[in-house]
Amino acid sequence: MKRKQPGAKKGKTREISAVANDKGLNRRTFVKLIPALGAATVATPHLQIISALAQTPSPTPMASPSPLTAPTPLRVTKEMLRGAEQLFAIELTDEQKQMALQNVNSNLERYETLRKINVPLDTEPATRFHPALPGKRFNVKAVTFKLAKIETLNFNSVEDLAFANVPQLADLIRNRKIYSIDLTKMYLARLKRYGPKLNCTVTLTEELALAQAAEADREIKQGKYRGPLHGIPWGAKDLFATKSIRTTWGAEPYRDQVLDYDATVISRLQNAGAVLVAKLSMGALAQGGRWFRGMTRNPWQVEEERTGSSGSSAGPASATAAGLVGFSIGTETLGSIVSPSSRCGVVGLRPTYGRVSRFGAMGLSWTMDKIGPICRGVEDCAAALHATYGPDGKDLTVGDVPFNWSPETPLSRMRIGYLKGEFDQQQDAERKAIYQAALDALRNAVAKLEPIELPRFSTAALRVILVAEAAAAFDDLTRSGEINQLSGQEPGDWPNTFRSSRFIPAVEYIRAQRARTLLMLEMDALMSKWDVFVSPAPGSASLLITNLTGHPAVCVPCGFLKGVPQSIMFTGGLYDEGAPLRVALAFERATNWHTMHPKMDWA
Repeated sequence: MKRKQPGAKKGKTREISAVANDKGLNRRTFVKLIPALGAATVATPHLQIISALAQTPSPTPMASPSPLTAPTPLRVTKEMLRGAEQLFAIELTDEQKQMALQNVNSNLERYETLRKINVPLDTEPATRFHPALPGKRFNVKAVTFKLAKIETLNFNSVEDLAFANVPQLADLIRNRKIYSIDLTKMYLARLKRYGPKLNCTVTLTEELALAQAAEADREIKQGKYRGPLHGIPWGAKDLFATKSIRTTWGAEPYRDQVLDYDATVISRLQNAGAVLVAKLSMGALAQGGRWFRGMTRNPWQVEEERTGSSGSSAGPASATAAGLVGFSIGTETLGSIVSPSSRCGVVGLRPTYGRVSRFGAMGLSWTMDKIGPICRGVEDCAAALHATYGPDGKDLTVGDVPFNWSPETPLSRMRIGYLKGEFDQQQDAERKAIYQAALDALRNAVAKLEPIELPRFSTAALRVILVAEAAAAFDDLTRSGEINQLSGQEPGDWPNTFRSSRFIPAVEYIRAQRARTLLMLEMDALMSKWDVFVSPAPGSASLLITNLTGHPAVCVPCGFLKGVPQSIMFTGGLYDEGAPLRVALAFERATNWHTMHPKMDWA
């Protein structure tokens, strides 16, 4: 069915058609040229023609000519090539154009054939990204995992445990001072009470949760304790496949989608004995905090939509901060764990790329997507990563490198740098003071901080990798017009990005990936000198760099600015999440920001 484009004017269409005819362009054939050539979005007189004509439905592909019939007329002509040359930063002679015509037209037919192949949304490209450079070796010693000793938490009612961290809850459950079923009922009740106002819940998994909690209590009673997540209620970002339960990706076209399998992270947490209580909201197709029911809210400023739980893992951050779940799992491609965790005042861990299997998770950027926990404490993140990391035979990017956690490693043995320039250049005086106090707290925790600088690299240009992969992931949705169902239709929203990214040449995307290798080399040289470096969060330039290179980072709350939490970030070496978590734990122990929770008097 043809869709009328919003705001289209007949007079303007005639004007563009006239311009196209003046240039010697056939309206139907020129539109087929554009995806064939992969036009870049460069300002030229022809770009307006391209933008207008590219919305025209494609004609039925011509059949290959029979040897006994006349050759099929070329649909891409030399005049069309001349008009498009400016877009590709290439200049051809007339002879070169003539030679190119047959290849361009042949490619056009191949593209049309490719578009007819049914490629399921969970199909990855036949290429893989690895954050480790060739020949790089990592510590593969036996896994050591041990949480720090804690004092047993005293409480009067189950509701008093809403903001407890995972080690505290685990201690109570293991010693049978609280039952998983009671904890689960408490969190389900809070999800029902506070979830609608925060707009952070897509689907309550109540029946499943009560069954899992009852099973956890039975096993623990029988002495079959599975570890610190056993019996702990948790929430999943709604891009993880959950068998027989909706997985909406936060987007209108998928709001009733039900998949017939579980994502690896779902099954691994089930094996760890964790209790899934809810599928939590995410920005539509993993962008921002707006989904098909509106904006996810921040429990610290629930009435302020513009200061909502920013980042696509908005629901997990909001629910965790509001004490609606014991912990949650989100994803990050370019800040979607760090940003909402920082905004909501919780701890977010973005592990090394390829640390946790992406099987069953919605793909946005196959070479940048990462899965990690959002929690109320640093050791919560360590426990969640310990339960979910490692190869599964399904996501072939996952490295077989142990995750080791030792909470008592002396900071004096660690090489810790900090991005002095980013802290010094804070424009807001109050924010600058917050970060200065945070650095002082680190130094008081016996951490020696040395100033460092990030590699000087044109990193912003590499964003083309993310948008090209995202546009490819949802190309069928874009070409069918269903992308127009998303509520976000502004210039910076996915629909416009997906449409315009069809003009990115494959050559430029591959060049960006090659440049990415150079950035990886520079970051490898930097991290060879440091175990961890400290930066502001989420505004650090390191956020884009390390999302491209795959390095892990953890952010923790460090203060408040006008009622909104602020965070500091610790970045570590590849497959060494234990180092930034250890420094973050020292900061957490030296401050009390993690003990502050939003007042829930707005319900």
